[in-house]
Amino acid sequence: MYKIAVMGDRDSVMGFKVLGLDVFPVTDPEEGRKTLHRLAREPYAIIYITEQLAARITEEISRYKDQLTPAVILIPGKEGSLGIGMSKVSESVERAIGANIL
Repeated sequence: MYKIAVMGDRDSVMGFKVLGLDVFPVTDPEEGRKTLHRLAREPYAIIYITEQLAARITEEISRYKDQLTPAVILIPGKEGSLGIGMSKVSESVERAIGANIL
């Protein structure tokens, strides 16, 4: 059975634990890189990553962009949205449909 993970700073991700998601507090980009690659090898279908962390590990995230699993989805952190997540969703929709309908 596939699982769902959430990565980012402690304050942003701990609330997801109540929902039953696996939470991985990450303090620096190097730890984020290692955690992402480890989770990608495990049975995680979805990995949510805060935009603040994602901005610092973009190359690693792009490795999983065209793979079926895990789906890496960016979410706003405690500081609010940086707009990265919405732009990635927009890019994916445009690639799938051929036009930006958002």
